[in-house]
Amino acid sequence: MASSAASSIAVARSADGRVTPHGGSLVDLMFKGSEQEKQAIVSACSTSIDMSDRNACDVEVLCVGGFSPLSGFMNEDEYTSVVENMHLKSGLLFGLPIVMDTSREDINVGDKVLLTYQGDNIAVMEVESKYVPDKAKEALNCYGTSSIEHPGVLMISTERGKYYMGGKVTGLALPKRVFPCATPAEVRETLPPNADVVAFQCRNPIHRAHYELFTRALDAENVKDECVCLVHPTCGPTQGDDIPGIVRYQTYEVLAKEVSNPKIRWAYLPYSMHMAGPREAIQHMIIRKNYGCSHFIIGRDMAGSKSSISGEDFYGAYDAQDLAKAKSGELGMDTVPSLNIVYTEEKGYVTADAAEKEGLEVMKLSGTKFRKMLRSGEDIPEWFAFKSVIQVLRDAA
Repeated sequence: MASSAASSIAVARSADGRVTPHGGSLVDLMFKGSEQEKQAIVSACSTSIDMSDRNACDVEVLCVGGFSPLSGFMNEDEYTSVVENMHLKSGLLFGLPIVMDTSREDINVGDKVLLTYQGDNIAVMEVESKYVPDKAKEALNCYGTSSIEHPGVLMISTERGKYYMGGKVTGLALPKRVFPCATPAEVRETLPPNADVVAFQCRNPIHRAHYELFTRALDAENVKDECVCLVHPTCGPTQGDDIPGIVRYQTYEVLAKEVSNPKIRWAYLPYSMHMAGPREAIQHMIIRKNYGCSHFIIGRDMAGSKSSISGEDFYGAYDAQDLAKAKSGELGMDTVPSLNIVYTEEKGYVTADAAEKEGLEVMKLSGTKFRKMLRSGEDIPEWFAFKSVIQVLRDAA
């Protein structure tokens, strides 16, 4: 049983018993007027931008309140404050800058820009500022390196345009996706009031060790007996060699049905990973706080990345955990460090420390070997992966 001890971090709750959003209230930027009024807003736009997948994710998370307290893209002073201090001008903690980029010279301050995605009108942005960012400083401060060997640095250097723009955003519609992404308000409604909600972030299919990890997190000393785990994978763009979002979504859906665990809740996040290590851990915590979570599981090398040339890690294995712990009190969200879980012949899944202490035989299957077995159709041990997940992965191959 989980300990009934209170969280070591003071978690603020609203009158409904759920976790208070970052900044005090959940932002909702979606337009609530009539269709005729919406068309008038569109007609008032002087130009349009067809958004990238990454920008569309940012706009969606902005509009539904995942980036609360933001009400739009960051102006230069807000951007600079986050880059240099990891805080908004108000003093609130914030991990990474949220910006709209462009290389167009014909967009000016004061313009209203229609933001489209895959042919649909998604939002209107009122351009309050347009500036040339210091991308070298942004890279070094936010990603810990200015080398384009890092995928996040490569993204801001080559994918993003010359200018960043800041300004208020009004949502017109959410992007059409093949996987449903419940809003923070919708997720909150499904969570039990006054319970601890432990968030598990992932961007890959869930295998047995992952499942053991987040179910055991509910037994952590700083988690109350009344608790649930929100498995909240990112289904937006990640790294080029990652499994496509739709396939990942299908693996989660079949797994949810297979385990049918009432203590596990499932939702999907249209977020674009930056692989920014410690800074991104903070960003994920803020987002999950806005979705109603009180605790966040921090894994080894969370949101980590390797050099595209040397293969060397950009971050230490515990850098993200250390920063998250250091900032958890300020954020008002507790952390649950992920256990190092191993499978043993004698006792099944146990912690690595227990296996070593008891001299148990640890079974191992490398990622390279797993992918080879997946491609060749070999039987994959059930201690390693769920059959339903394996079938989805093979069907998608």
